[in-house]
Amino acid sequence: MSQNIQIIDEYEINPNTMIIKPLSYGIKVFSQIWELEDEITSPFKPFEIIKSSCSYFGSSYEGRKEGTRQLTGFTHKAPITIDPTNYIYFFPTASPYNPECIWIALDHIEYFKRAENAQTQVVFKNKQSFIIPVSYTTLNNQVLRTALLKTTLIKRIKDSERKALYYVNGSKLMNASERSGAYQ
Repeated sequence: MSQNIQIIDEYEINPNTMIIKPLSYGIKVFSQIWELEDEITSPFKPFEIIKSSCSYFGSSYEGRKEGTRQLTGFTHKAPITIDPTNYIYFFPTASPYNPECIWIALDHIEYFKRAENAQTQVVFKNKQSFIIPVSYTTLNNQVLRTALLKTTLIKRIKDSERKALYYVNGSKLMNASERSGAYQ
């Protein structure tokens, strides 16, 4: 697989985004972004990319974080729904305010396993692998929390669609039964 390294000014998370890592560049912190087939460098911090991507998809980061709290009760190192229509869910490896925090897309993870020095190796579905400087237990917890957020939100959306469908069909049935009475 050939990697194309690009430096860009603006970046929105998309269905191909796998991981956003901080990259020290002198005294500044940039982002190294890995997509399925590209590596991108952005002059913005990972947390700034998360925030701007939430805005791009119609909500503030604070709104998405509050949504996570409402659905799951999680308030610290909360996973974030970037775009529910494309099933884009990211989780932080540390506090989002920590300059070392890495953001990982749930749906791109193939598996992860313990690595040396209390770190974790994450293997993505495209077979790319990264050593993440957090324990296996921490990463596993974040994956489970993000999966809970995703399944809870998907269930709510499906329940809402089912209720809307029932309401529409129920209204049509009511109208049909009202009309049928006029013909008898």
